[in-house]
Amino acid sequence: MSVIGIDFGNDSCYVATVKNGGVETLDNDYSLRATPSFVAFAGRKRIIGAAAKNQYGSNKENTVVGFKRLLGRKFDDPHVQHELTMIPTKIEERSDNGINICVHYLGQTHFFTPEQVTAMLLTKLKETSSQALEAQVSDCVIACPIYFTNAERQALLDAAKIAGLNVLRLLNETTAIALSYGFYKQTLPSDNPRNVIFVDCGDSSLQVCACAFTKGKLKMLASSWDQVGGRDFNVAMADYFAKEFKQRYKIEIENNSRQWLRLLGEVDKMKKQMSTNNTNLPLDIECFIDDMDVSSSMHRYQMEILCDSLLRRAEDTFNRLLIESKLSLKEIHSVEIVGGTTRIPAIKELIEKVFGLTVCTTLNQDEAVSRGAALQCALMSPALRVRKFETTDIQNYAVEVTWTGEGSCIGSSVEIFPAFHEAPTSRLLTLSRKEPFTLTVRYSQSIPYPDPIIGHWTIKEIKPNNRGEYKDIKVKVKINQHGLVVITRATLSDKNDDAERRSTSLQYTSTEQEKQSTIEDFNSRKNPKPSHANTSTDKQTNKEMDNENKKSSKRMDLPMEFQTHGICQKELKNLRLFEERMSANDASETKRIDAKNALEEYVYEMRSKLLGGHLDQHIFPIERDNICTELNDVENWLYEDGVDTDYETYMDKLYLLKQRINPINVRANDYERCPLAFDELERSISFARTVMADFKKGLDKYAHFTEAESLNISEKIDRTQKWFDRNKARFIEAARTSDCPVNVTQIRYEADMLTSYVNSAINRSKLNRNIPKISSATVTTDPSEIGERQLQQHNKHL
Repeated sequence: MSVIGIDFGNDSCYVATVKNGGVETLDNDYSLRATPSFVAFAGRKRIIGAAAKNQYGSNKENTVVGFKRLLGRKFDDPHVQHELTMIPTKIEERSDNGINICVHYLGQTHFFTPEQVTAMLLTKLKETSSQALEAQVSDCVIACPIYFTNAERQALLDAAKIAGLNVLRLLNETTAIALSYGFYKQTLPSDNPRNVIFVDCGDSSLQVCACAFTKGKLKMLASSWDQVGGRDFNVAMADYFAKEFKQRYKIEIENNSRQWLRLLGEVDKMKKQMSTNNTNLPLDIECFIDDMDVSSSMHRYQMEILCDSLLRRAEDTFNRLLIESKLSLKEIHSVEIVGGTTRIPAIKELIEKVFGLTVCTTLNQDEAVSRGAALQCALMSPALRVRKFETTDIQNYAVEVTWTGEGSCIGSSVEIFPAFHEAPTSRLLTLSRKEPFTLTVRYSQSIPYPDPIIGHWTIKEIKPNNRGEYKDIKVKVKINQHGLVVITRATLSDKNDDAERRSTSLQYTSTEQEKQSTIEDFNSRKNPKPSHANTSTDKQTNKEMDNENKKSSKRMDLPMEFQTHGICQKELKNLRLFEERMSANDASETKRIDAKNALEEYVYEMRSKLLGGHLDQHIFPIERDNICTELNDVENWLYEDGVDTDYETYMDKLYLLKQRINPINVRANDYERCPLAFDELERSISFARTVMADFKKGLDKYAHFTEAESLNISEKIDRTQKWFDRNKARFIEAARTSDCPVNVTQIRYEADMLTSYVNSAINRSKLNRNIPKISSATVTTDPSEIGERQLQQHNKHL
């Protein structure tokens, strides 16, 4: 069973697997480890990954990029409106304020959601992994940014379901980096934790986290982030050059999307060169606009001045982490950097300035996230035996629960999970109610998402007790393994009147007491040690509820209705079926195009061979002209009526052409290969004659030959020589436009038969040499049974 970890990046993706005792990053169909996050639609098929990126400039309207930043968001989201300025594909608003990506596919306009496009990319990664591992892939762990909210995480899970992937866990990218760092560390302390800072700056975001390592364990402490990455540096530099070109060359490229993309590509190359060069670097672009060549240059310090605002945001992010983690500089052991943008020298200088340490590059800067996700998948998979390593993650945003309806409780909300609370975990909220009510779960602090509401849960079938009083309702609020905050269970507790009155008076005397007594945090109660899958908190919660079930006189689960983010199951099933049909269509279209290309290639190849090629002398001119006419007709058909023909039609035409031309190919091959075969046969005859000549000279190595053997060899030589002379003469006299009178197989058969017979006779001497010498004291063999030559040698020895 194969497990994989996926690093789903805004610009490119990586897939890793645990294999042969280590972690290996998989290559894609272009033998590259990075698969670009590009999905294109060209005619009747989809193009995903490297192929989509290669045709981006010529098909940008039907190539979707940057869709990771659109997951789970609404069209009027300011974040979405900013992203649309960087996406050339047409984006429209759906009736529910969602996002529709408009592309031309299968001859008509299609609308896809960001979740569907993400599923297409994940399907490609799944197929690539299956081919690399030569096994079916289903279980996976997907790494997502630490700042993803419930809506974005659920959208990514929905995309994975559409792609047919079983996501064991959504893992924060910073946690994946920390896991890939700590898993193989054998020198971690057992008592005092080693505090390490991880900085991940990629294409579109900056993430920083603090992590405490002990032997076999890691615990995330805090994190900080900002929406700044390598593409922002590219845009700042491209804006500068665009203004310069406007002044120097009087050209405008702001509204020319193709040239803007080209400029971004050149600027990205320059930015990478600046990482290792502190000199003035040239920028030369040939035939930029209207066949005009443009040129300029930039020094590293100029880039840093242009991107000063971005660098200040990065510095603020680093300082914010120090505050959130409550770590002093002396408590920090090291700072590890990953991500392509951390290669910028100014970023490294800022990191060293804020944390007071030289940056370390222990990890692979591009593959660390995928490798950590693969390790987490292996830890969670029952099919693999992996050394135990405990991971304690965090929930980055504070979460509160509010409720409606009248009851005996004071206050209507409580912060159930503070910021940076460990996860996965769960808590119980106890409320007194005698009628159905609604709980609203929301983020209680500023988040990078316009809507703080996580969801609404309505608890039903609640009635007062026999005295018309309130009943205790225990609600389980959980942060699951994906980082999603959900209400998983609501239980009705029906106790006796005295117990109920005591419970009410204890739990609801004041707002502070309510927060202290109604929230039962099982992690803080018993401090359980989380397992590598982090499920101990849930097990303890269930055990606590079961114990209370035994003590109470009556307890039952209450039905719930909820409204939260994500796609409903029915629509998910339909989208999954639609993705399977598109995948099947892609495979069919690939097969059809391959058949078309094979037919076209065969036409070009055979025509060049017939007209002046090696087939020209093996065919009559009339027949050659007829075949060339057929080839021309097929070529014209390919570019006219045969452009979109089905697979079977292409294969039928290819079969008919091969039936007509293959006999000529066979004839030409025979005439070309027979001379070499005749030379081989001639060498075999010469070798046999040499052996017989040495035998007649009386050489010792052929002394074991009998007269019968020598006669047989001589007869075979004569017979083979006659066959050789007769057939070579026929071959020389034969017209090259007729079939060859003898084929290569026959010639080689004659050569092999003669050589093998002679060699078998020679090899008998080697066997005889291994027979021990016979002394006079041990002679028991009848001399009449010994050959004449052996008898002479035997008598001479005696």
